[in-house]
Amino acid sequence: MSATEEVSGIGVSETIGRQAGRGLRWSLVGNFVNKLGSFTVGLVLARLLAPSDFGVFAVALAAMQFVMHVNDVGLIAATMQWRGKLEEMAPTAASMAVAFSLLIYGGFWFAAPVLASVAHLPEATGVIRLLTVVIIVDGITAVRSAVLMREFRQDQLIRANLVGLVANAAVAISLAVAGAGAYAFAAGLVTGSVFTGVLVFRWAAVPVRYGFDRPIARRLMAFGIPLAGSLGVEAVLLNADYVIIGHVENATQLGYYLLAFNMSTWALSLISAAVRYVSVAGFSRLSEVDKETLSAGVHRSVPLLVMVLLPIAVLTACLGSSMIAVLYGEKWAPAVAVLPYLMILTVMRVLVSFGMDILMGAGSTRSTLIVNLCWAFALVPALIVGTNAAGIVGAGIAHAAVALVVALPVTLIALHRIGVRLAPLGPAVIRPLLAAAVSGAVALLIAHAAAPMPVVALLVGGAAGTIIYAVLAVPRAQMRQWLDALRRRQAHAVAE
Repeated sequence: MSATEEVSGIGVSETIGRQAGRGLRWSLVGNFVNKLGSFTVGLVLARLLAPSDFGVFAVALAAMQFVMHVNDVGLIAATMQWRGKLEEMAPTAASMAVAFSLLIYGGFWFAAPVLASVAHLPEATGVIRLLTVVIIVDGITAVRSAVLMREFRQDQLIRANLVGLVANAAVAISLAVAGAGAYAFAAGLVTGSVFTGVLVFRWAAVPVRYGFDRPIARRLMAFGIPLAGSLGVEAVLLNADYVIIGHVENATQLGYYLLAFNMSTWALSLISAAVRYVSVAGFSRLSEVDKETLSAGVHRSVPLLVMVLLPIAVLTACLGSSMIAVLYGEKWAPAVAVLPYLMILTVMRVLVSFGMDILMGAGSTRSTLIVNLCWAFALVPALIVGTNAAGIVGAGIAHAAVALVVALPVTLIALHRIGVRLAPLGPAVIRPLLAAAVSGAVALLIAHAAAPMPVVALLVGGAAGTIIYAVLAVPRAQMRQWLDALRRRQAHAVAE
């Protein structure tokens, strides 16, 4: 690479970095508010509903999440990654997204009784049919959501999601109070998706045009079909446990598992969702420059992601008993046992998901399919064996082990094959790992000593663990750099 090309590549990388950084800031703030709202709604519903209601909803959620992954046939990512004029491809992409969503919803309407029967929860049939209405809304808004993400207009997307959250909360809590059971979850989510969809459709400012251009459709499918297959397998990975636990155990045990699973993804899903809003578009732009520019972007982002992930995962695992006692009450205590294993799983999922974003951004959607197929082939039998051997705890152990031993290594191999240099990442993550181990040990000791007072254990253990992690994990030079940047922002805000 010539000096001019190198400078040009760095300039492009910095420009994209600024745009992605702005989008990421909006995503983090918006997702924090969104997750806080969802968390609050979950707390209220956990007090109003029984664990068995959560179990019935888990089966419907598994169906909905599966169809949401394959619903747009990869058209959202294809739109974000499209290299050409959007106005030329938007009518074809929009028509295909709507058609596929209607077709898939029709299929799941008839498949709902079969899925509920497999999970030994026939009462889930109606909940599945109601909840999967969300995919029709998603198909109608798919291209417009992709345009907002492609142009790093996360502020508008986040505002639309927050309006949907308010509508979701109002409907779900009202129906739970009225005794609607699992239907309260489903009706709330459908209502929220409609409100969000209307705003996304309006704010994206994409002309309402439908059509079909065969060459464009062929290009979209060449990118989207491998991705849709990959995401479909990923959906199996994320939801097979619900069906297997429901089949082997019962709705109550599945309810405990769902609560623990949701806890394991609270803050981590906030980070992962916010990053995904900008990562595919950002890595797509970086990959257009060259492999070195893409690798440089990976080297900057992965250590920061790990540094933020680890303390959340470790402290949640160590303080889980206190958290459940304080937030949900003693009736949910059986969920504690599986939580540490699900925290390991969630860290692996976030890292693998980030690797998938890099692969998608570079256009290597077939690699994402291979990764997920390897993961699924190992996971499903492991879940069956684990659940039969040790119930929900066995399911959690199986999930975590397969993610660590299979999914992460295969993802790293796939990244290496597209030219991403991985060696520099090793030294960068050792310090956060050691810091997390120390902070977790301290938090665990405090939680054990203060076990009769869960509020004290949670507050003191969380504060001590966080402070110790920050001192040990963040180099002093970097801490000073962050503090200086914060002071400059404050001074700039005061001057304005």
